[in-house]
Amino acid sequence: MEEGARRRGGSEKATDGPDQLAEGGVGLKKEIGLVSACGIIIGNIIGSGIFVSPKGVLENAGSVGLALLVWIITGLITAVGALCYAELGVTIPKSGGDYAYVKDIFGGLAGFLRLWIAVLVIYPTNQAVIALTFANYVLHPLFSTCLAPESGLRLLAGVCLLLLTWVNCASVRWATRVQDVFTAGKLLALALIIIMGIVQICKGHYYWLEPRHAFEAFTPVDVGMVALAFLQGSFAYGGWNFLNYVTEELVDPYRNLPRAIFISIPVVTFVYVFANVAYVTAMSPQELLASNAVAVTFGEKLLGVMAWIMPISVALSTFGGVNGSLFTSSRLFFAGAREGHLPSLLAMIHMRRCTPIPALLFTCLSTLLMLVTSDIYTLINYVGFINYLFYGVTVAGQIVLRWRQPHMARPIKVSLFFPVVYLLFWAFLLVFSLWSEPVVCGVGLAIMLSGVPVYGLGVAWHRKPPAVYTCLAAVTRVAQKLCGVVYPEMEPPNPDRTEQLEPMCNIGDPNQPHD
Repeated sequence: MEEGARRRGGSEKATDGPDQLAEGGVGLKKEIGLVSACGIIIGNIIGSGIFVSPKGVLENAGSVGLALLVWIITGLITAVGALCYAELGVTIPKSGGDYAYVKDIFGGLAGFLRLWIAVLVIYPTNQAVIALTFANYVLHPLFSTCLAPESGLRLLAGVCLLLLTWVNCASVRWATRVQDVFTAGKLLALALIIIMGIVQICKGHYYWLEPRHAFEAFTPVDVGMVALAFLQGSFAYGGWNFLNYVTEELVDPYRNLPRAIFISIPVVTFVYVFANVAYVTAMSPQELLASNAVAVTFGEKLLGVMAWIMPISVALSTFGGVNGSLFTSSRLFFAGAREGHLPSLLAMIHMRRCTPIPALLFTCLSTLLMLVTSDIYTLINYVGFINYLFYGVTVAGQIVLRWRQPHMARPIKVSLFFPVVYLLFWAFLLVFSLWSEPVVCGVGLAIMLSGVPVYGLGVAWHRKPPAVYTCLAAVTRVAQKLCGVVYPEMEPPNPDRTEQLEPMCNIGDPNQPHD
């Protein structure tokens, strides 16, 4: 097929108009250096979790001491998972992150289910949560004595998403610069929190850090609730694997991918643990649980007339978190379309700007739709459970790949002790999460499994009626001309690959049989 020829390195064109320029070598640009790579990881992890999840972690852990242990252990486990992903990232140097790894190791259906749940739940939910947190902190000074109106929160969150989608569509360089600047800003905001906490300790305000008070339970300790505390903490660390989604845009990925991971994860763990220590030097557990904006309450207690600094700082940091999530998740959808698991339009990039505009617009739309969901903590539980499910599957794939291809080139090769430790922790979370919140977890699993018939109809069914291809071809041509997008240059596929090379919504000749 014409599309297949293009994917095999040919210059044939499937459509008229903008695609005629594809012969000029349009492709994704390698513009992400080490500093920007660290900015992507840190900026995506430090989105809204440290400002929202302390409440959820403390509530489920039942004591200050146990909550701090949850933050420390979650950081260590995140570092272990990041080591495993570093090996996979340089062994399978493809954009798409865990989707690409699961697909290559376990096959097309497993990869599609990862992509399906990401499209429907994980990334739209993550971006909606961060955008809502941004809106909450921006409006907090205007509604200091009452709650901000729900409609106002959603409207401002939507404006934030639209603005950052435009920035990401305009230029990769602009998007990475925004990420660098706002990552620096959020680190400064957290540094301010930590410094104020140190000052409080020096003044003797460490009542809740003393062991006899720190482990004083204000709610009965339950193993299932502790597992939920780890899930809440995992949401705050979520995003540690996002750099793997943009591997093909990294400068020297074999060096910069592992370096960025090794720098970023310890920095984030240090910041998170000491920010939570600072929180409890100024607030009792009851005050922390009663606050819907923990960092703002902390600032009001210690900064006096300068308390406005905190909500502005938090708002700016979450703004950067939305930017980073849009940047990386759109590359996931781009990679899925390129592999034939999403409509082929999403695999196209702008002729001059070299940005995946259709994938960015799709990401923005799906997030705007997610904003109609109201309970932010239910959203966090969905994200944490489903993310951990596929994190474990991906790390298990590392062990499977070691067994299947022991002589495969691995620029980084970690001890199997690390994936085993990660999988044990992963299994603990899944079992007790299912036991404690069977409805939430069951709904997430049901949404994931709903992708099986979609895979059968959209990907595995090769001989669709010609009218389907004719209609999709017309829609794709119109969208190409409106967005000015073409297919990027593709690397030659692996000759051992057995699954289809055609996109889910092929726009070639509908009368030709599929491979």
